[in-house]
Amino acid sequence: MTSPTKRVAIVTGAAQGIGRGIAQRLAKDGFDLGLFDLPGCTEILEELASGLRVEFGTKVITVYGDVSLESDVKGLIDTVVRNLGDLYAMVANAGTARSYELHETPTDVVDKLLSVNIKGTFFCYKYAAMQLIKQGKGGRMIGASSLGGKAGHPGHAVYCATKFAIRGLTQSAAMDYGKHGITVNTYAPGAVDTPLISQIDEDFCARSGLPKGSYRNAALEGSSALGRAAQPADIANVVSFLLSDDASFITGQSLSVDGGMRFD
Repeated sequence: MTSPTKRVAIVTGAAQGIGRGIAQRLAKDGFDLGLFDLPGCTEILEELASGLRVEFGTKVITVYGDVSLESDVKGLIDTVVRNLGDLYAMVANAGTARSYELHETPTDVVDKLLSVNIKGTFFCYKYAAMQLIKQGKGGRMIGASSLGGKAGHPGHAVYCATKFAIRGLTQSAAMDYGKHGITVNTYAPGAVDTPLISQIDEDFCARSGLPKGSYRNAALEGSSALGRAAQPADIANVVSFLLSDDASFITGQSLSVDGGMRFD
């Protein structure tokens, strides 16, 4: 969905997986981009940014930090606006997942999931909203929920709780900011073939004693009505639509992108 004028979007967690797919699609759509990830992702994020500049002529700046730190997210917004101009869209994609049954979940894992998934999305929405309201031209905010934000899953109690929370945050923000012409939505993927699912697989296999790959293969193979695993591009296509003018009357929604794993 190509935008009629040049617009600026921020994508967090952009170095790999779904975030990388979103960055690639938005560059193709003609957006200028602020790409954000952890300092440990510098090499792969710089490689992505360089490729987008060459292939699409995209203006790209890279910013490094942690979405769970308020000062880092505020700095992200300030840096992008200073270098690229007015913000149009925030894609709060960064997130993390771990697999534990509820009573086995370590407290430090709970803290990490809450900080990255909930606080990270909150800070992205907060500072993007402040910037968009100041500009007075409307805009878009998108968060990363999950099918685990629509129904609980075994071994994912805390993760699911954070993704339910993102839906609630998004619905309330949609009502808060509609008067400013800002839409707020989430995408809710099922299993996606990304590095993150390999981390979940490690947790599951270490706990269950099953061979490495058991969780990943079960999650990705044959779990959708379409009979294939989701790729990052499948999610990126939905984000592209939500940022397009065609989606200007959609807000407060969580769009499932799962190939028919679950029907709402």
